[in-house]
Amino acid sequence: MKGKTIYPGRVEGCAVVSMEPIGFYGGVDVKSGEIVEKGHPLEGRSIKGKILVFPHGKGSTVGSYIIYGLKRYGNAPLAIVTENIDTVVAAGVILAGIPCVDGIDISRIRDGDIVVVDGDKGEIEIKRRAEDG
Repeated sequence: MKGKTIYPGRVEGCAVVSMEPIGFYGGVDVKSGEIVEKGHPLEGRSIKGKILVFPHGKGSTVGSYIIYGLKRYGNAPLAIVTENIDTVVAAGVILAGIPCVDGIDISRIRDGDIVVVDGDKGEIEIKRRAEDG
């Protein structure tokens, strides 16, 4: 899948997918990498060392610094894939140096898929599908 590079870098990992936006400020614990927003579909799941796939961010501009803090504490995702990136997430991945590709139809990526994020080319490859059911 072809998208737009927000920050370069090439990584491979397991996708954690949310069809709901993520608010990093108050929604993600910087010291654990866990989604803590009450009622969020990913509540209680860690994004540390994963390919985080979601439509776009929401909430406070402080979210950019939460993304940076996740990287600083070693709890950041390997990469971020979005459908329609917002300025908060874009600034965060650039500050943190996290590979990021935008403009991807995230409905084609399933939770647990093994994906390659090639931020250098702005491409996403699904290397292995998650097991069904």
